[in-house]
Amino acid sequence: MRASGILLPITSLPSAYGIGTFSKEAYAFVDFLEKAGQKYWQVLPFGSTGYGDSPYQSFSTFAGNPYFVDLETLISKGLLKKEECDAADFGTCPQHVEYEKIYFSRFDLLRKAYDRFKTWNLTEFLEFCKEQEAWLQDYSMFMAIKNHFNDCGIDEWEHDIRVRTPEALLYYENLLADDIQFYKFIQFEFFTQWSRLKQYANDKGIKIIGDIPIYVAYDSADAWANKELFQFDEQGKPIAVAGCPPDSFAATGQLWGNPLYNWDYHKQTGYQWWIKRIAFCFQLYDVVRVDHFRGFDEYYSIPYGAKDAVNGHWEQGPGLDIFTHIKEALGDVSIIAEDLGFLTDRSRKLVADCGYPGMKIIQFAFDSREESDYLPHNYNKNCVVYTGTHDNDTVVGWYENLLEQDQEYAREYLNGIAVDPEHIAWDFIKLTLASVADLAIIPMQDYLGLGSKARINTPSTLGGNWIWRMEQNSIQPDLAEKIYRVTKLYGRLGDK
Repeated sequence: MRASGILLPITSLPSAYGIGTFSKEAYAFVDFLEKAGQKYWQVLPFGSTGYGDSPYQSFSTFAGNPYFVDLETLISKGLLKKEECDAADFGTCPQHVEYEKIYFSRFDLLRKAYDRFKTWNLTEFLEFCKEQEAWLQDYSMFMAIKNHFNDCGIDEWEHDIRVRTPEALLYYENLLADDIQFYKFIQFEFFTQWSRLKQYANDKGIKIIGDIPIYVAYDSADAWANKELFQFDEQGKPIAVAGCPPDSFAATGQLWGNPLYNWDYHKQTGYQWWIKRIAFCFQLYDVVRVDHFRGFDEYYSIPYGAKDAVNGHWEQGPGLDIFTHIKEALGDVSIIAEDLGFLTDRSRKLVADCGYPGMKIIQFAFDSREESDYLPHNYNKNCVVYTGTHDNDTVVGWYENLLEQDQEYAREYLNGIAVDPEHIAWDFIKLTLASVADLAIIPMQDYLGLGSKARINTPSTLGGNWIWRMEQNSIQPDLAEKIYRVTKLYGRLGDK
C-alpha cells in the first residue's frame, strides 16, 4: 500500500516552554497530519540526551527524554503552578532550543512536581515501576549517581560504584533513594503522556515511526549495568569503540566512541537483550528504523583511546542470525533498515534476506559524474524514500549549495521545471512522492520551504545541532490542503 508521512522530531514542535513536548501542539500536529492525508509521523529517537544534545548518544536506550514531559499537563494535574513555569527562563528564541537554559529550568520544575506527587495515591506509579523494573531501577540509579557526582562522566565516578560492587550499590541506593524515585517519576510521566499521544495518533490512522541507534553510549545506564554485553576490560572500560573509516568526507574517519558489542556473548544468550530492546521499541512505536544497519553485517573497530579512526579495522557482525532470533521471538515486526552510505555486497544481501525496506534519499541522487542508485527510476517498491533525513540539509539549502553541473542535471531530470527557488522544495517533494517506493517521508522543513537555518543535524560536528523549532503558526489549513492534494495526486492516501 502506497502511503506517506512527515518527519518532525518532538523537540522541533512549537510549545510555550522552550522545546517541543507532548503538549497540545503535538496533538495539533497529529490533527494536521490527518488533514494532510498522512499516515506516518517519524519522531526520531526518544532517548534521554546528554553532552551534544544528540538523541543518538543517550543515557539509556530505554528511558525517555525528560524534556518531552509536558509542563502544561503537570499544571492541569496540580503538580505545577502556571506562574512557576512562566517565571522560568527557557530562552526567548521561538526558532531554536536553548538547551543550557532548558536544562537548568526544567529539572527544577520537575523536582517541584515530584515533591507534590509524593503525597498522592501512588498505585499507578508503583505498577509502572514494577512493569519497567528490568531497566528502570538501573537507569534511575545511574542518573541519581551521575547527579551526585556533579553530572560527570562515568570514568570520573568513584571506582567502587563505577564497577558496581554490591556494597557500593547498596550504599548509593540508600543515600540517593529520593533522587532515584525522582527519576522514576519523570519516566512515569513521560510514558503516561506519550501513551496518550500515540493512542490519539493511532485512532486517527497515523502510525509512529521511531528510531533505534545500533549502539549505546559508553556513559549510559546500559553500559554501566550490563558490562557483559560489550567489549570491556576487567575495569569496565572499552577495549575498542565504534566509528567509520576515512573516506572522501572525513580524511581521518569518524570516531563515534560508542562501546562495541560482545557478539559472541549475545549469540550465546540467543540475543535476549536485543529481543527485549526491540520489543520495548514496539511498545513506543509502530515502525522502527534501525540505524547503521550495515553494522550487523560487519562493524568498524577502533582501539579505545585513539584520537581518530585511521587505525581501525572491520570485524564480523552477527549477520542474519540476530534477525532470525528476533523474528522467532516477536514475529514479523515493522522495521526499516538504514542502509545508507558505502555498502558491500554482503550488507546489501543482509537487508534483502531480512526483507526489510531500505532507505533512498533524493538528495543523494544528483551527481552528474555518475549514475546513482538513489535516482527514482532505480527503486523497487520495498523501500522508504526521503527528500532528506535529519542528517541532511533541507532541500532548499541543499539545492542552493549544489555544483552548477549538478543543478543542471537535477533540472534536466525534473524536465526543466526546477528553476524557481520559491518552489524548488515542492519540485523535489513531488519527485519523491511520485516514486514507486511504498512509503515516502518528507521532513517538515521541506513542506515549509525552509533553508539551511532549519537543518536539524550536521554529522561529525558539535554545537548548533538539534535546535531547530517550527514556529507556532506554521501548520495552516491551506498547507494541509496542499499536502493532501499532492498526496492524493500520487496515490499515497493509503486507502487502497
